[in-house]
Amino acid sequence: MPMYQSKLDFGGGGQVLDLETAVKDGILGGGGGVTATGASAGKLDLKNMIEELDSFEVPSVFICPISLEPMQDPVTLCTGQTYERSNILKWLSLGHYTCPTTMQELWDDSITPNKTLSHLIYSWFSQKYLAMKKRSEDVQGRVLEILETLKKVKGQARLQALKKLRQIVVSHSSSKKAMVDNGGIALVGSLLGPFTSHSVGSEAVAILVNLSLDSESKSNLMQPAKISLMVDMLNEGSIETKINCTKLIGNLMEGNDFESEVVSSLSLFVGLLRLVRDRRNPNGLQPGLELLKAISSHESVRSSIVSIGAVNQLVDLLSNMNPECLESALAILHNLSSLPEGLSALKDCPKTVPNLVKLLMRVTENCTQLALSILWAVCRLSPEECAPAAVEAGLAAKLLLVIQSGCNPTLKQQSAELLKLCSLNYTATIFISKCKLTRTL
Repeated sequence: MPMYQSKLDFGGGGQVLDLETAVKDGILGGGGGVTATGASAGKLDLKNMIEELDSFEVPSVFICPISLEPMQDPVTLCTGQTYERSNILKWLSLGHYTCPTTMQELWDDSITPNKTLSHLIYSWFSQKYLAMKKRSEDVQGRVLEILETLKKVKGQARLQALKKLRQIVVSHSSSKKAMVDNGGIALVGSLLGPFTSHSVGSEAVAILVNLSLDSESKSNLMQPAKISLMVDMLNEGSIETKINCTKLIGNLMEGNDFESEVVSSLSLFVGLLRLVRDRRNPNGLQPGLELLKAISSHESVRSSIVSIGAVNQLVDLLSNMNPECLESALAILHNLSSLPEGLSALKDCPKTVPNLVKLLMRVTENCTQLALSILWAVCRLSPEECAPAAVEAGLAAKLLLVIQSGCNPTLKQQSAELLKLCSLNYTATIFISKCKLTRTL
């Protein structure tokens, strides 16, 4: 740890600079065209500035070696090391008579305010804070300007304005508050409708998906004409537009006022299945599965999802998913298995049993629970056909692992019942041979 003195060696040929020059020349990240002097600087509170600039990378010479936080009242010991006053006083009050950094014995327990470093810290934070505030004000002003433009223009001019607004919303967090405070969400949402071009619609959706929507905004966006446009873009747009439409519809579904009829179109389900099966663009897999999961939680639409062949397509994907996606896919299949036609589709799919057996005790406990529940339903529906296939795939050994593990009692009980069901088609000797753990470890 370097000694906190009024002069520092910053490398580069042994050049030694005083702290004031270090900030002025930008070596400690100062400058930026904003000067923290005069009345404006006098009103700034250092503690508040440190809190608001929490995400900024602070020069190491400003950090207290004890707390690893920026110093507000730096003081220097006789060893030349500098600390935050309250931290070093606490250290000394505990009976320590050494320097915390060097562990040297203190020949003098007095502390000296480091006014040069204190001024430098205040100056640095003031410059950064004022620059941040200025950028924020500029961004908010730009948002207001574009919103006013959007009220007046159409065609290509509207598209260009939306592209500029999208760039600002994505790049600057302060713009999101400006959008909310100035009616930006309602204005952009009003541009979505039956006669909206996909180019305008995709930009509008890209903006809305980055904003926090209140219940009124969600209600306005759930109008059938607006949802219909999003579904069309989900089927025909670029991969980025497809993902944005998927996420936005998912956001709209969060809340108590949602009605499943709004998302009951076959076109939506087809578009989502295309998205999750698109191996060239894997970024669409997770948002697509999450939306399908949310939709399939509504019993009234499950039959439609089954009717477009969702079961076979999802089962086919199980072997190539990460844990988070697996959980969503299994939750969808579990929801669909509650329908007779969904359960029948699972039974008839040749990959259902082997793919589900492989997942037992391989991913999360929740995945095991879902997979086991589906297997139980399928084997109970057709024990003569599915139970032997499951045993040949290694189910018996997996069930023994579940029973002997620390899983919850319900999971263990279900495993025991399924194991009993599977054993009915075998003699005791043959079934025991099927339970060898070495086959699945």
